[in-house]
Amino acid sequence: MAGLSRTLGIFGGFVAVVGAALYPIYFRPLLLPDEYKKEQSINRAGIVQEDIQPPGLKVWSDPFGRK
Repeated sequence: MAGLSRTLGIFGGFVAVVGAALYPIYFRPLLLPDEYKKEQSINRAGIVQEDIQPPGLKVWSDPFGRK
């Protein structure tokens, strides 16, 4: 039984580390979309999309919008 609890502890620790790493990258923007939309508008102010976008690539879209 000690081997099983050790294995579960190691696996649980790995899952916790992956979850802690994914929270600020993936889950927090999904939970607070208004904050990230505001931040995105500030960061993209003054950028002309046509000057940056390489030809033939898909145009930027709102990552928080519906697909």
